[in-house]
Parts: sequence; structure tokens; C-alpha cells
Amino acid sequence: MALSKIDLNIVSFDVPFPANYGGVIDVFYKVRALHEAGIKVSLHCFDYGRGVQTKLNEICEEVHYYQRSKSPFKLLAKMPYVVSSRCSPRLLNNLTQNKAPVLFEGLHTSCFLTHPDLKDRQKMVRMHNIEHDYYQGLAQVEKSAFKRAYFKQEARKLKAYESVLSQANQIFAISPADFDYLNATYGRTSLLPVFHSSEHVESLSGKGAFAFYHGNLSVGENNEAALFLVNEVFSQLPHSLIIAGNGPSKELEQACLKHEHIALKSDLETEEIHDLVKNAHVNVLPTFQATGIKLKLILSLFLGRFCIANNEMVLDTGLEKGCVLANSADEWCNALDICFSKEFLPEDIQARKTVLSDQFCNQTNVKILTKFLS
Repeated sequence: MALSKIDLNIVSFDVPFPANYGGVIDVFYKVRALHEAGIKVSLHCFDYGRGVQTKLNEICEEVHYYQRSKSPFKLLAKMPYVVSSRCSPRLLNNLTQNKAPVLFEGLHTSCFLTHPDLKDRQKMVRMHNIEHDYYQGLAQVEKSAFKRAYFKQEARKLKAYESVLSQANQIFAISPADFDYLNATYGRTSLLPVFHSSEHVESLSGKGAFAFYHGNLSVGENNEAALFLVNEVFSQLPHSLIIAGNGPSKELEQACLKHEHIALKSDLETEEIHDLVKNAHVNVLPTFQATGIKLKLILSLFLGRFCIANNEMVLDTGLEKGCVLANSADEWCNALDICFSKEFLPEDIQARKTVLSDQFCNQTNVKILTKFLS
């Protein structure tokens, strides 16, 4: 398959290890699955705080790191900041050192998608969201006036910039809803479900003693979801809640301190998060932004017992049958009372396996992806 030592270049928006938040989880487990399939990957990643990760050397033929620009002048550019801050000339030079296809992870990394030096290359874009919708959603929940203005501006720029996808040989959508939009707009789109950490369902039967919510709490939508759980749901209930995630807001910290049965944990390792997902009686999964697909939903279904989610979390995922659905605060309270009143049974585990089947199988996903490596 290889035209050279390298079979595939992957350009990642961040250093994809540790694999502890949405986008990098998809990237890391994609690279690992490709490695296990014998595909030699040259990984190019932008570093803005994570640093060199030797773990990546075990699954990549080579790893290149680039500093993401912090220049405020890029905010004034026509190109979205998330793209312009990742335009490294060294990246372009490195991509020209082999003839292998290039997979750009998200619009964020697509600065050189139309560059003439890559005109004869197979170029693919993995879309993690419909980005202008995602950033508009971030603006709606952001409390800082400056950040809100930034997100709105970025949403406008991303909507205009998105047409660059017409220059890609192939687009990969992460969810059915995204596929419908991207294929109707640009064509040449395939559904490539998310790559993730679980090989099979590991849910435990019996009962747990707490409910669990996790996410990157520095992201507005996750902060909003956590505040909803604390202020409108668990403040009305006796059930224990653990919230885990980095970068919690002061507002969330103060809200949690008011309730002895609510604990807030930061700086946990990936293994600790997985243990909490597995041992919780209920994984609570609210979101107020129906974009892409949430990795916490996939993780909770593969590892956890009961999962309660709202409509936005499961929209167009096909996974609603694996969850108890709740939307209003009252519905959440009722659903939690019902779940805590019963055990998670072996037949529940079997039902979970049926829901997941093989639609989120990394090995199946690799086969979809490698069809385009030519």
C-alpha cells in the first residue's frame, strides 16, 4: 500500500496524548488502530501546552511537533483563528517529504489543504463537528463578553471558510447528522464513526453508590451542563454526584461547595475517569449543544451502568435506546430516582451490547479509512 516508508500523514490540531478529551480521543485511538493494522503513520501535531509525548512513538513511524501561534494579529485575519494559528511553514515542508495521503483532523488543521505543493496528493479532512454551529453554541453559553465576541466572530469566519472542503478528495463525517449536511453540501463524504478506547462492553451489573458527570470543564457547554446538574437536579435529590474535569469555573466550584453530597474533582488521570464511569450507578449526560458526537456518551455506554441523557446528547446517534431520556429538571429527577431504585442486570448488559453492536468498532472504522489510502 505504501508509496514510501509512510502510508499516511495525519495532521492533528493538538498533541493526542493523553487521550483525555473528545477530539484527541478520536485521533489517538485512530492512530493506534491504524498502527495495529500495519499502517505506517507520520503524525504532525500542534503543541500548545501538552509537550512531547513519547507514548506516540510506539504507534507512529514518526512524530512532528509544531508550536501553535499565539499572535493576537491572527485574530484580525480573514481566516479563522483556529486555522491561521496552525499555519506552520515547517508543517508544509514536512508534508512534502513523502508522497503519502494527508488526513487533516478538522478544519483547524486545513491551512495547506489548497496549497499548490500538495496539489497532486490525496487529501482528506476528518470533520469533528460542523464547526460554525459548534462555535455559535459556545458563544451562546459563554459568560465573558470578550470570549463571547470571539466565538461569534470565529463562527462567522468558519462558516465562510468551510467551502475549502470542496478542495478535499474525501471528507469523513463523525455522525449521521453531520454526514447528511456535508454530503449534501460538498459530496465525497463518508460516515466514519468515532474511534474510542473500548474494545467491548465492560459494564458491571449490580449497584453503584453515586452518579457521575465528566468533561473538560473549561469548555462553556460542559460548564453549563455541570451547573444544570448541580443547581437544578441534584440540589433537589439525596443521591451523590461526582463531577470530574479540568478547568472548572469559580461559579461551578462555589455551587458544588453548597452541597455535601456533590464532589468536584480535577486533574484526574484517564484511568481514574474510566474507573468512575465504570463504578457509577448512573452516568449523567446532559448537553445543550447537539453537534458532532460526544465521546463521553460512547465511553459511558461501553463502560458504565445506567446512562441518562437528554435529546441533544443522543440526537441522530442511534444510541437513544441505550439511554434513559430526560430533558426538564423534573424529568431528570424522576429518571435518577428510578435508576437508583434498581440494579443494573445482566440482561441490561446484553441489551447494551445489542445497541452498540459493531457500529463503533475501531477495526471496522480502519477498513473504511484505508479504502482511501491511495
